[in-house]
Amino acid sequence: MIVSALLMSVGINSSLCILFFTLYSIIRKQPGYYYVYVPRLLTAKGIKRIRDRMRRLLPSSDWVKAAWKLSEEDLLSTSGLDAVVFIRIIILSLKIFSFAGVIGLFVLLPINCAGTQLAAFDITVISSETLDLFTISNVNNGSKWLWVHCSAVYLITCLVCFLLYHEYDYVCSKRIAYFYSAKPQPQQFTVLVRGIPVPPGSSVSESVDNFFKECYPSTYLSHVVIHRTNKLYNLINDVKKVYRRPLHLQSEPADEYSTCDTPFRISSHKSDHDKKPEHLEENRITEQSYSSFSGKEVRSAFVFFKSRFTAAIASRLQQSEKPTQWVTEQAPEPNDVYWPVFHSTFFRRWMSRVVIIVVSILLTVLFLLPVVIVQSLANLSQLEIWFPFLKSILSAKIISQIVTGYLPNLILQLSVKLVPPVMEFLSSIQGHISYSEIQRSACDKFLWFIIWNIFFANVLSGSIFNQLSVLLDLRNIPSHLAVSVPAQASFFIAYVVTSGWTSTSSDLFRVFQFIQSLFQRCCCCKRTDLDEFELPYILYHREIPKVLFFGLLGITYFFLAPLILPFLLIYFFLAYIIYKNQFINVYAPKFESAGKFWPTVHNCMIFSLVLMHAIALGIFTLKKVRSASTLIFPLPLLTLLFNEYCRKRFLPNFVAYSAESLIKKDKEDWNDPEMPQFFSELVTAYMDPALSPSQLSNSIGHTSSTRSDISDDSITPLLSHSVFNASLWGGGQAV
Repeated sequence: MIVSALLMSVGINSSLCILFFTLYSIIRKQPGYYYVYVPRLLTAKGIKRIRDRMRRLLPSSDWVKAAWKLSEEDLLSTSGLDAVVFIRIIILSLKIFSFAGVIGLFVLLPINCAGTQLAAFDITVISSETLDLFTISNVNNGSKWLWVHCSAVYLITCLVCFLLYHEYDYVCSKRIAYFYSAKPQPQQFTVLVRGIPVPPGSSVSESVDNFFKECYPSTYLSHVVIHRTNKLYNLINDVKKVYRRPLHLQSEPADEYSTCDTPFRISSHKSDHDKKPEHLEENRITEQSYSSFSGKEVRSAFVFFKSRFTAAIASRLQQSEKPTQWVTEQAPEPNDVYWPVFHSTFFRRWMSRVVIIVVSILLTVLFLLPVVIVQSLANLSQLEIWFPFLKSILSAKIISQIVTGYLPNLILQLSVKLVPPVMEFLSSIQGHISYSEIQRSACDKFLWFIIWNIFFANVLSGSIFNQLSVLLDLRNIPSHLAVSVPAQASFFIAYVVTSGWTSTSSDLFRVFQFIQSLFQRCCCCKRTDLDEFELPYILYHREIPKVLFFGLLGITYFFLAPLILPFLLIYFFLAYIIYKNQFINVYAPKFESAGKFWPTVHNCMIFSLVLMHAIALGIFTLKKVRSASTLIFPLPLLTLLFNEYCRKRFLPNFVAYSAESLIKKDKEDWNDPEMPQFFSELVTAYMDPALSPSQLSNSIGHTSSTRSDISDDSITPLLSHSVFNASLWGGGQAV
């Protein structure tokens, strides 16, 4: 990619970012879009309608100040430890690349530009030259200046390892402190049991009760058997749809928070009106009663204990001589339970994992098609050979710049957006019992997917993609990477700008939700009712891999093409402000894993370092500085030893809490007068939502409540009103 095409991509994406920021700062202040841009504040009554229309139509940037001032303690109290860990990933990246940027831009980049390995170029026509002139490829073979690059590799390795150790230790301490500061939680006293053997003439409930009374006579409390409720969930959804329709049809004209300001309505389908609410409700109650019978029992149960320590022991020990029976694991939070998976047998879960591995490999292979398209667009001469009829169109300068500089990354970004939902679906059928486990599994799948398909496939496609014999030559892989990676520097800079700057800014503006809201206002006229409204939550399995992949690009290209570093720093700064703003205004926590995503972060950083070392080894070998290659060789081994030390030192605290912590917390609860009440409520904490009593029938004839119907005392604000007002109006008092 030539410099002019890269500048075109930067210009287009910068304009889009400015557009998204401007529209966001205006539209977020319009009452009709509160549900899109400030749903957390709206449900917490943290905002008031502003009367000054001129003030509402002027863009403002004071929300940036509010996001910047949000402390870690406030973020922890409102969004949980997972949100803190996510922001810590961005902070870690800012620290690394701020240091790397100083070395890269002020030391390495001048050395690269001063080289004469590539043909000399005229500064007046630099826009038609490639970015290779700014990379290590331009440094002369055997040059002593390459020792500066070697020293830089050592410096960045030491810095990253130091920061990783500090952050691992910090997150680990926050996780323990979070455990000590939290009130008693149901999941701490609960164990999930699967593969329950049932003797003839007995039920699952009786088997569980007899087994745990015998094994844990003094600390066993009670249990809840899981039932088959798939059909019941479908009935409940039908009942909700039918009951909600009268609420929308009978509701009064839209108030200031309504999503519809037009008098037009689209009539419902006749089949929906023909459904009898009373008949559906009777079917629901009948199915609920039937699902409660022993014949609908699944051989799984939640077992409750009187102490955390006993629950931890029961979840870790093998309960039976047959490993596939009485399989135990720590229960997730009640609202984190993924109910559809419990009817799966051990064999079915095992087969699902095998099938998912095969499907993931096939998905990775199939995704190479858009990668080939992207590479063909980035290579204009190859595109003209494949499609000669486009030669006249591509000869136009601006068209060629857009095609080679912007279009490839746009296609790649749109293709990648389809992957996280697929990975989440694959993880959901893999046998995980909670949404948090599903997201962590999908996070790992998506991370390695983009590392292979975005980095390796793009890097290798231009040189050895069609040479399978070269791919199998493992000894020469560092040399091939050394040739291919610097050549793709301009492509990945454009990728950072497109998938980083623009994508993050579009997440701030919430483009899809905004368009959906416009459609509802203009066509559907569907009221947004607080009783139906569900706060959005951040998709960690989509966002964490994206941040980590940009970290991989920065570490890899740090000494190869330092010009990428300022673009990465701008992205991480935007991400820091935008995501903190979204945690204040938009995202509510769906689950809490207490920082269990961090080991994935650590492992990816270690992989990035080892990859950088492999490329450096190949570069210095090709540049005929064999002494530097010899000096680089111990680095990956030392890095892997460091990783093993961290794994032994910190990882066990992310798998389970220590016996010391559990016993100490149990002793604190002995004199707590609220514990008897907690244990009495613990039995009902893990009731399947499909079997809980429904209040839908009470909603017949009841219209949607407005904001004035909600008492201030019934809602606890998420943050102080000063943060709310600063976030929305710029610190002024709304009236």
